[in-house]
Amino acid sequence: MNEQVKVVTIVGARPQFIKAAAVSRAIARHNASHPDRTLVEKIVHTGQHYDDNMSQVFFDELDIPRPDINLGIGSGSHGAQTGRMLERIEAILAEERPDWCLVYGDTNSTMAGALAAVKLHVPVAHVEAGLRSFNRRMPEEINRIVTDHVAKALFVPTRTAVENLRAEGIFEGVELVGDVMYDCILYYGEKVRPTEQDVLARHGLARQSYALATIHRAENTDEATRLGAILDALEAIARQGCPVFLPLHPRTRRCAEDLGLAIPAALRVVPPVSYLEMIALEKNARLILTDSGGVQKEACWLRVPCVTLRQETEWLETVESGWNTLAGTERDAIVHAARHASDKRPEHGTPVYADGSAGERICRILCDYVQKPAVARPALS
Repeated sequence: MNEQVKVVTIVGARPQFIKAAAVSRAIARHNASHPDRTLVEKIVHTGQHYDDNMSQVFFDELDIPRPDINLGIGSGSHGAQTGRMLERIEAILAEERPDWCLVYGDTNSTMAGALAAVKLHVPVAHVEAGLRSFNRRMPEEINRIVTDHVAKALFVPTRTAVENLRAEGIFEGVELVGDVMYDCILYYGEKVRPTEQDVLARHGLARQSYALATIHRAENTDEATRLGAILDALEAIARQGCPVFLPLHPRTRRCAEDLGLAIPAALRVVPPVSYLEMIALEKNARLILTDSGGVQKEACWLRVPCVTLRQETEWLETVESGWNTLAGTERDAIVHAARHASDKRPEHGTPVYADGSAGERICRILCDYVQKPAVARPALS
């Protein structure tokens, strides 16, 4: 007899689709090897990200299943966007009555899915639980905290995240499974290998000859002093002999224009690139400068020095390893950190958040929790 565990997955942003793809692939493998107890997944896209980066090409390129339901919520203020998501997600969960509502990361889609589910007494499973920047001015931090405090299963990527939850009194349901993004970097790193040189040639780049930069966090893009200092620093780095390649999101460009800031001509600016192209650019860069949490980790795993354009990070292990430097947003501090990071690579290894099997662990636990009450599990070695 085939017992089925029904999962409704809530996603809304490109990084969440990539993470969810790792779990969806693991679900397929789990079902093939456990035909007597399978996971049935329905993917709901809130529409939080709705640009061309979420087109059919995106799903085809990354072997990602298209969402079963697209709510088409779009942009808006935090309150308006989250409210619309809550209403629509609640209706879906009330109809589907799944065994789990699975959410990822720290977006408004994450928190809306968690709140809608818990009010309907649908158990919440949170992938990337326990991360903390300890900066509550970041909307992402509030989304993380709220989601973790209503979740039944907290899928934690690092031991630091376990300790963060303990400090908040959360002990039950904490599962140290590793990082699904590490699953992704192993899978897509191999997938991109045959096309790496083509990507570099298309952009006129040579291996380890350039710095790769990304800027997207609202705390950096929405404030003139910070964004201006970051752009000035990137210009200085470029003029000191290290070309800076900047895939620039239209929103960041609009913010610069609204704030009266010009994008320096010394930077190599291109539109946003695909995820696979981004992995190829990361693998071959001399240096990465970013305010993205995901890119920090990818740089570390790919053994490329990283300078983080923030005062804090949720991924402390990347800093402790020596591969990541917190530079903040002051021009001179960024330039100094970039010079030091690109001239000296750490001798020790990169932080390991698992072995590429986080998705499989998540699948097993989702099945076990439905079958019996949550139990203490051995720590991930």
